[in-house]
Amino acid sequence: MNRQIVRSALFVPATRPERIPKALASGADRVIVDLEDAVEEGLKVEARANLRRFLVDTPEARVLVRINAAEHPGHADDLALCRDHAGVIGLLLPKVESAAQVRHAAVASGKPVWPIVESARGLAALGEIAAAAGVERLSFGSLDLALDLDLNSGSNAAEQILGHARYALLLQSRLAGLAPPLDGVYPAIQNRAGLVEAVRFARDMGFGGLLCIHPSQVEPIHQTLMPSPAELEWARRVAEAGASGAGVFVVDGEMVDAPVLGRARRLLERAGEGGWTRSTDANAGLSNGEFSERAGCVRLVDTSKAQQQ
Repeated sequence: MNRQIVRSALFVPATRPERIPKALASGADRVIVDLEDAVEEGLKVEARANLRRFLVDTPEARVLVRINAAEHPGHADDLALCRDHAGVIGLLLPKVESAAQVRHAAVASGKPVWPIVESARGLAALGEIAAAAGVERLSFGSLDLALDLDLNSGSNAAEQILGHARYALLLQSRLAGLAPPLDGVYPAIQNRAGLVEAVRFARDMGFGGLLCIHPSQVEPIHQTLMPSPAELEWARRVAEAGASGAGVFVVDGEMVDAPVLGRARRLLERAGEGGWTRSTDANAGLSNGEFSERAGCVRLVDTSKAQQQ
């Protein structure tokens, strides 16, 4: 499983190829060249040609592509384009409603797939979709799902329904061993405070990050997803104390056991301090990252320091 952290994935329309380099320079963790919603129907062929030209002229670039949905007449051409270019490192499959659609896209393109769950049918088939071969992570099309379910977008009632859908994405991602899912776009580009609130909500719910539609959204997303200085200091203290090999110990007057150690490790990983990995204290033959049930404890080892010695 690819557990690489993706905090932001920035859309750029294939009808505006001059914007692709700007998107790649924005600091977004991933750039998604869009052949679907951002491209009007009469410009689909031109958009595909624009992306092909960019990939040929810029072989070092690495992008994701949101292709057209399975029932769209351009779907097969989109898959062929993704298959033929090493610069395409994955594809977003919109309006996905079955595992068969995912498997076909993965086989035909040879690329990892990020299904976008944005319909009632897709939500109903989510378990099978998440478990389909080729899926790397799930993403949430909250705006389209709200439309499909006829929700009053922005209302408390609508948010409750969408919260249930988000929980389903989290649960199925975990069961299928996928990377953390990405929440849907925040459409109000100028509303930084609203974006930050949405990112906090997604972060606290367990999402890895957000899809985004403007370069100005990248920095607030990354900043909000970062642990606070106080959280990082706590996580470092827990990791250092855990290196003693004790199964249960106390930090700052509070009991620390394996789940708390795991939370500290994830906070450090989110901050880019991913050198702390789990190893066992009782079984020298086990590699770092393995958990010994016989030992009954977890020891955190700073491998970044060990590698320097």
